[in-house]
Formats: sequence, C-alpha cells, structure tokens
Amino acid sequence: MNADKSQSEPAVAVTVRASRRRLGLPDELGIVAALILLVVLIGVARPRFINPFNLLTILGNTTFQGLLSLGMVFLLAIREIDLSVGWMFNFSAVFSATLMVSGWNPWVAALCGIGFGAMLGLVNGTLSVGLRLPSIIVTLGTYSMFQGLSLVVNKGRAVVPSDTSSAFFSIVSAKVFNVVPVVAVVFVAIAILLHVVLRRTRFGYRVQAVGSNPDAARLAGIPLGWVRLQTLVLMGAIAGLSGAMYVGFRGAIDPNEGSDFALIVIAAVIVGGTPLSGGAGTVIGAVIGMLIIQVISSGIVFFGIDATWSTFVTGAVIVLAVALDQLVKFQRKRSRVRAKQQ
Repeated sequence: MNADKSQSEPAVAVTVRASRRRLGLPDELGIVAALILLVVLIGVARPRFINPFNLLTILGNTTFQGLLSLGMVFLLAIREIDLSVGWMFNFSAVFSATLMVSGWNPWVAALCGIGFGAMLGLVNGTLSVGLRLPSIIVTLGTYSMFQGLSLVVNKGRAVVPSDTSSAFFSIVSAKVFNVVPVVAVVFVAIAILLHVVLRRTRFGYRVQAVGSNPDAARLAGIPLGWVRLQTLVLMGAIAGLSGAMYVGFRGAIDPNEGSDFALIVIAAVIVGGTPLSGGAGTVIGAVIGMLIIQVISSGIVFFGIDATWSTFVTGAVIVLAVALDQLVKFQRKRSRVRAKQQ
C-alpha cells in the first residue's frame, strides 16, 4: 500500500508540472506573486500608491523599456546580449521624428522608424555572425556608433515635430475608455504575440534549441548564424517600434533618452526568469520583471527617497536575480544527482 502510494506521488507531481508547462506558468507564477506582494507592501505603507491612476501610470511608463525587454528575452535565450538597445531606440526615434519634421506623414515616418531599427539590428547581426563574435562585444562598439550618429543627426538637441495634430499623435497618446493608455495595450498585445512566437513557432523552437545546446542544434540542421541574425534583427525592429511610439506619445525625443535603457532591460528579463545560461525564456516573465522594476522606482519616490537611488536599486536587483538564478540551478543539479544515486 505504501509502496503504491510512494510511486503514485511522483507521477502526480510530474503530471502537475507538465500541466503547468503547457500553460506556460512555471516561471511566471512566482514572479507574479512577488509583484503582487511588492505592490501590497508599498500600498500598506503609502496608500496613495495603489490609486488606480498611479498604477496605470506605472503601466504606461513601463511600455517603452518593456518592449525592449521582450526582444531581449529572445537574445538571452540564445546566450546573447545586446548592449546597444537604448541607442537603437533613440536613433530610431530621432529618425522618425526627423522625417516628421521634414513633412512626412507621421504614420509613414513611424513605419520607417521600425524599418530603420530593424536595419540597425541587421548591422549588429551581420557584424556578430560575420566576425564570429558574441553580440555583447559587437554591440559594445555599436552602442557608441549609434549614439554618435544619433547625436550628429539631432545636433545634440531634442527633435520636436512641428505639427502634432495628426491622428498618429492623438491615437498613440490616447487612453482606452479614458483609463488605460493605448501604448500599454499595444505593449501587452505584442507581449502575447511574442510569447506565442517563442513557445509555439518553429523560430521560437530554434532560438531555444540554439541556446540550450548549440552543437546539438547544428547537428539537427539548425543554421545557428541565421537564427542569431534573425534574433538581432527582431531586437532592432522592436527597438524601432518602441522609439516610434515614444515620439507619438511624448511628441518629441530627447538627445539622451534611452542611454540607460540597456541595464534596466537586462535586469527586467533576468528578474522575470530568463536564465543567463540560455536555452529558455519567458516573455510574460519579462513583462512582470519590468513592472517590478518600475514599481520599485515609483515606490522610492513615494517613500521620499532621492530618485537617483533607483539606479543603485536596479543594479542590486540584477545581482539578487543572478544569485537566485544560480541558487536554483545548483538546487536542480543536486536534485538530479540525488535522483541518479537513488
């Protein structure tokens, strides 16, 4: 009787884990609980924090960096990091805004900004694949290249479209039912789309296969260079979309906007549960991770702490997330060893 029971318990556990994996929830459940707990704790100490208007404002502010974190999930899943995402965002926004200043239709200019971002991603991908270098090294160089070119184009000044009466600006800066920012709705929709892409498509399978075991992926006929190139182009296109939307939302682009985005984006993805070791990723986790970082930054303001501390907190969150990631991997390794010994 006891033997039957002991044998059935692992089977039940496996069934539960399998069910959770089908729902895509193994990593996200814990991080969602952490976000809720964080909001509750800050709300108890500062009740004004949980005002719906404030929470929706946080969601709206999450959009632009949050979009970049969605693309970074794919990169970390193949064991790559793009340090130039902030300046791809900025340069794409400057490109779109400059076209608008020149009299282009804002919708067309925004589409050109997305294409321009994809082209910047193509530059990163071509250099990385062609030179056979990790993208973190290549983008360390293109970080400064894109920054310099953007400053040349905008002449070190904010680019402000002279006519913001177009439907593009009114729609992008609008709120659904006068409550939820349109940019937040777009952010959530793209997150759902990319979640499906990563979990349910051939491209997503290849990304995870390359990150999990490059040699096995090569033997299976997966073109590693092509997958890396596609992923870096995807990152650039998302940066272009984020930049174009930012211009529509803010009505301008500052010359230094986006300079510190890379740190925040990488932090959000790691906090969200995407491992640095590659082979897996969670788009939904990245969304929650970015919300956690934004909630912490907003909470710092509500507690009357100098906002400059937010950069320190972001770095501390990265260290903590990496430490927890290593701890989890160590525990899993110990569990496998014990299972083999038994």
